[in-house]
Amino acid sequence: MNVLVIGNGGREHALAWKLAQSPRADKVFVAPGNAGTELEPNLYNINIAVNDLDSLVEFAKSNAIELTVVGPEAPLVQGVVDCFQENGLRCFGPSQACAQLEGSKAFSKDFFARYHIPTADYRVFSEIDTASNYIRQQALPVVVKASGLAAGKGVVIAETHQQAIDAAAGMLSGKAFGEAGQKIVVEEFLQGEEASFFVIADGDTAIPLATSQDHKTRDEGDVGPNTGGMGAYSPAPVISPQIHARILAEVIEPTLAGMREQGTPYTGFLYAGLMIAEDGTLKLLEYNCRMGDPETQPIMMRLQSDLLEILDAAVDQRLHQQAELSWDQRTALGVVMVAGGYPGSYDQGDEITGLPEPSEDGCKVFHAGTQIQGGNIVTAGGRVLCATALGDNISQSRDRAYRQVETIQWNNAYCRRDIGHRAINR
Repeated sequence: MNVLVIGNGGREHALAWKLAQSPRADKVFVAPGNAGTELEPNLYNINIAVNDLDSLVEFAKSNAIELTVVGPEAPLVQGVVDCFQENGLRCFGPSQACAQLEGSKAFSKDFFARYHIPTADYRVFSEIDTASNYIRQQALPVVVKASGLAAGKGVVIAETHQQAIDAAAGMLSGKAFGEAGQKIVVEEFLQGEEASFFVIADGDTAIPLATSQDHKTRDEGDVGPNTGGMGAYSPAPVISPQIHARILAEVIEPTLAGMREQGTPYTGFLYAGLMIAEDGTLKLLEYNCRMGDPETQPIMMRLQSDLLEILDAAVDQRLHQQAELSWDQRTALGVVMVAGGYPGSYDQGDEITGLPEPSEDGCKVFHAGTQIQGGNIVTAGGRVLCATALGDNISQSRDRAYRQVETIQWNNAYCRRDIGHRAINR
């Protein structure tokens, strides 16, 4: 079977790497891919942008692609799955209507309320005056979110009312996130521990993946600006078997039922970002309609089942026939290395040296913002690499991941040094 993976980040490198391990995989193409997928055995980069839907469809037709897997959120919100299906092509991911769960926080919060899915108290605004009046009445800190897609950066946790009003004004004016900020969500700040919960859904059935937890803020101690993710580990100890069962019953199952009721059954990866309080209170922060990055990297390191088999079954609504997924019992941890200045302005085109040979068992460096120029691997984004490792416990996987980090260099490379601290402190 020929497979196409759409995307160019660390998530797509990990997904394509795992898909290529299937005995059913002939060729796995990645559009457009990165330096890591270009150098990976059995992966083939295709120079087509993720938003060039016509060219992606044409490539799939002319290269006998039997399954396409969509990595990033932007083409999903754009309607890539609908486009493929209209052309008789099999594509794993949610439809454009379903992708509103991520593409519009206003839509998703109203959906949570309608189907009684536990979430933070909120209001949606499109005018700064009404937003400001509401903000002044809220307890601090208060959370302000751009409703549309903002690459994981459209969230401000404001410590003062003025800071929240300034954030709201920046979003609604279009200066902060363009069209993504035309509507904003103002919601209560939730205390607790965040965790990521992923399922593979086929409209009716959901199969959970291994639990994980990521680190959103840039700097040690969980401070600094929000990013797309600075590191992750799996499993997440905060999700006990009891919490796991509650997430499925209180969050995932009502969501699938609600989407069916609306006439838009949900097929694809579904990523619930959750806040779990010390007393066990469970609330859904947001949905993403794809795998998380960097959570995908440690999860794929632990997955022992045939990913291609599972996604193929999901497209045909056969997940109910699938056995439970098999997992490496070791923990996995990934450390994201970023370009200095990220998530603000940063340089690109710096040569990367010291990348470890892919020889040590249970260690893998996944590429994200990289390209090959003149025979050298260079930086081509804010989040550049994710050094990932398996270990018998969280401390061992952390130490093995950071040993890979120590050998890698480029100008102004940066990473957090405390990835996994919550699990280790437990």
